[in-house]
Amino acid sequence: MKIDNPPPPTYAFGYKTPPQPGNEINGLGVKENVRARHVFHDPGGGRLPWHGLDEFFSYISIWRIVKHILANVWQLRRQDGPVHRERREVNDLKAMTAEIKAKAKELGAELVGITPMIDEAVYDGREIPFKYAICIGLSMDREEMSTVPHERAGIEVMRAYRVISRIAIELGEAIRAMGWPAKAYGNPNSTDILHIPLAINAGLGQLGKHGSMISKEFGSNFRLAAVATDLPLATDEPVDLGVEDVCVNCRRCVLDCPPDAIFNEKQLVRGEQKWYVNFDKCIPYFVKTYGCAICIEVCPWSEPGRGEWLFDKMMGRRKNAAEAQRT
Repeated sequence: MKIDNPPPPTYAFGYKTPPQPGNEINGLGVKENVRARHVFHDPGGGRLPWHGLDEFFSYISIWRIVKHILANVWQLRRQDGPVHRERREVNDLKAMTAEIKAKAKELGAELVGITPMIDEAVYDGREIPFKYAICIGLSMDREEMSTVPHERAGIEVMRAYRVISRIAIELGEAIRAMGWPAKAYGNPNSTDILHIPLAINAGLGQLGKHGSMISKEFGSNFRLAAVATDLPLATDEPVDLGVEDVCVNCRRCVLDCPPDAIFNEKQLVRGEQKWYVNFDKCIPYFVKTYGCAICIEVCPWSEPGRGEWLFDKMMGRRKNAAEAQRT
């Protein structure tokens, strides 16, 4: 997808006293394996270093975005709740897992995967008293997202978050009706968990150069939510789609990012070499442009039907390379 005339990275706002760099808070360059910290969004009401810009982002949002946010806040009152007194015993993990995945899809999820709750996916200072995460994904309307980085795309992002949140909430309610505790995480703002590490472990996709997850089905043109639960389930494994093979040589998101926030090489972040986006360059443009999303839409994987083709091509190259080595 080609972006037409994106706004320049010039801003009519700024901090009188600059906050602690977001890259520093995010752990850029940190050698130790530590938990992530909240930087921009915090539903707990705490005043984060970048609170001023976050607040400004809320003030300038248009009504058609705000109404989806308010609807999601209202429905999230049901993200947790009482558990049925009679517990349904689980004697067949595979059968129960298939039932839960089918239920998620019946409710509207397009991607479903299950992973153990992992420490690196929990924010610093937060605790998740659940064993598993059911990760779900929902694609966004490609025609609406083709308007990035303008308000139509921002509206579609929040619509998708509201819908995927509703799916997570209803899935959590179905699990609690079985007598097992479950809590839905459908807030697009950062909550107790980081959705991407969980979704990668659940086999929904791989991390891309633009810092978002890439799936074979939708590229990065989708949104995530999760349900944390103790319901015994069979877990999925991470997948290798060949994303690394493409990202190493592709520079599309790097070139199309107006604030020049995407690195062409992996960075050391909290003890791991990984793809990372420069927060301090990205977030002002994100605020100016209703959430931006240029990088995930220009990604070749996000072109409808392209993911399967790229996957087959990357796997074919690996097979040819392996055969050439053997001979």
